Amino acid sequence: MDDTVRQHKYVLSEDQMPTVWYNIMADLPTPPPPPLHPGRLDPVGPDDLAPLFPMELIMQEVSTERYIDIPGGVLDVYRQWRPSPLFRAHRLEQALGTPARIYYKYEGVSPAGSHKPNTSVPQAYYNKRKAPRG
Repeated sequence: MDDTVRQHKYVLSEDQMPTVWYNIMADLPTPPPPPLHPGRLDPVGPDDLAPLFPMELIMQEVSTERYIDIPGGVLDVYRQWRPSPLFRAHRLEQALGTPARIYYKYEGVSPAGSHKPNTSVPQAYYNKRKAPRG
């Protein structure tokens, strides 16, 4: 181990936080097979998912757009703990002998102490918007 001082932690400001989700479907060479209905064993369609999920979530699930806008209400909640700190894995890079830079995100800064709010917050947001007002 050498005595070189290197930057390990990277923290973005709130105004540098992404405002879109990246959708890997846009970059896959072929789409994965669709999920199958457990009773019929044929591909599940939006009508099968409608009793379970708001249409906005279903449309995201089947989208092939590369980027999907993150709603302002979700961004506002995310700002309570995001952007999450990134750490550079210098020792792992060295052990692998790779010229690639490897980073990992620390998700313990969220209120739940894990990555779970990353998806549960948008799910709650879209479900609340779908819910009848009364």
